[in-house]
Amino acid sequence: MTFTDAFFDRLSAMGYDPRLGTVSGSVRIDIRADGGLRQWRLDIDRGHLRVTRDGGPASAVITTSERTAEAMATGGMNGLAAITRGEIMVDGDLGLALRIGRLFPTRAEAATRTGGPDGGAG
Repeated sequence: MTFTDAFFDRLSAMGYDPRLGTVSGSVRIDIRADGGLRQWRLDIDRGHLRVTRDGGPASAVITTSERTAEAMATGGMNGLAAITRGEIMVDGDLGLALRIGRLFPTRAEAATRTGGPDGGAG
């Protein structure tokens, strides 16, 4: 299991995040790795989260490399900075894509976690 997989598993288990209480829409994350494509879809309904491995249409589509996705999932990279460097491409609703950045751990939050991608203690 990758850190990215563990990140989406945690979101799925959460089911709701109050930081997105006013947000509704769908975001698909396309992760390019080893000549292939892994896709995750996050449907948000006023903070209620539903995570699937769906490649269907979405309000915002985020495309990135596996390396960048892993760095985001571990708090090692800021999403806005990655967008400005061209490491993340966003098609569609940029505002929605930026809002889901709240779900990714910060460096400080990541530093409090121990263990590997399976979650560790936090």
